[in-house]
Amino acid sequence: MTFATPVEDRYFEDYIPGSVHEFGSITVEESEIIAFAERFDPQPFHIDPVAAEKSVFGGLIASGWHTASMTMRLTVDNFISHTASLGSPGVDELHWLKPVRPGDVLSVRITLLEAQRSSSKPDQGFIRAFTEVLNQHGDIVMTMKSGGFIRCRTTNNSAG
Repeated sequence: MTFATPVEDRYFEDYIPGSVHEFGSITVEESEIIAFAERFDPQPFHIDPVAAEKSVFGGLIASGWHTASMTMRLTVDNFISHTASLGSPGVDELHWLKPVRPGDVLSVRITLLEAQRSSSKPDQGFIRAFTEVLNQHGDIVMTMKSGGFIRCRTTNNSAG
């Protein structure tokens, strides 16, 4: 499913519970895996291809945090409103299911779980979503649930 409204013009009312949105892609580069891990997650299977070959993974893999960061980039570019996003209180149930390797091409599938207009702040609502990150083979490599506050296009005058 695609949004009827472009990401630059999207408001709370455009996020429909039950809708599924697929987008992406981003190619995982070996140099980026190593650079990210050297700075933020310097484990041998993330930073040293020779050591990674001898690891349980049998080769270099991206840090899960790097995978989450690439997912965030795709989500910001394609899903989160560029006009009305008010931030997020966090992520729940983050799971790294399969290794992400150099050359993998990642895409994202987001299912809108709920959209609730605020009764105390009628100019905004809250959405919850389930995100799946897939590689080029269709394997799900990461999942998470998250939420975000979104400004409404119209104000619900009946709310307190």
